[in-house]
This record gives sequence, structure tokens and C-alpha cells, in this order.
Amino acid sequence: MLKILLIILGTVSLSLGIIGIATPGLPTTPFLLLSAACYLRSSEKLYIWVTNHKVFGKYIKTYHEKKAMTLKSKIISLSMMWSMILLSVVFFINNNIVRSVVLLAGLTGTAVILRIKTYKQDE
Repeated sequence: MLKILLIILGTVSLSLGIIGIATPGLPTTPFLLLSAACYLRSSEKLYIWVTNHKVFGKYIKTYHEKKAMTLKSKIISLSMMWSMILLSVVFFINNNIVRSVVLLAGLTGTAVILRIKTYKQDE
């Protein structure tokens, strides 16, 4: 029963991580790491799949092994996050309170990403 719950939690977390790629204020990396941890404890097949995925597998592995992100992944993450935040705040959100919450979430996400150690890849 615990394995089934972990698979469900891992799948929900993975879904939120994927949605977080394009949604301002919704973090991606923590959800991907949570899904990998759930799959590790419940399904070897799903764990191998998520950690070897061509899009986000290398980021999970790097963070898991090095407790760090590459400079390139930080730049891409921050660029995508702030592009979506600014697009949303300027064109789609009309309420100033909601704009403030989205901007605050973006600043929080930026602080979290910048606090993660930067891993230098071997050339």
C-alpha cells in the first residue's frame, strides 16, 4: 500500500514540476526531486525513467549527486521563470494584489535558486 501511495505522490509531484516549467511562482526542481525520491522508494523502473529522462533527468542527477546546479541551468531557470512572470504580470494579471504575490513568489524562487551551490562542469 505504501508503494502505491509513493507512486501516486511521485506522479503528482512530477506533474506539478512539469507544470512549474511554464507557470510563474510554481517551483520545478523541488517537485522533480520529490518525484525522484518517491520513485526511488517505490518503483525502480519509474526512478530509472525519471532520472534518465532527456529533459530533466540530468538536472535531478546533478542536484542529487552534487547538491548543486550548473550555471547554465540557473540562467535558463531564472530566464524562463522571469519571462513567464513578467508576461503574466504585464499582460494577463489585472489585480495589483495578485501581481504583488506573483512578483514576491518570483523573488523567493530567485533567492532559492541563487542560494544553491553552482556546479562547474568539466570541460
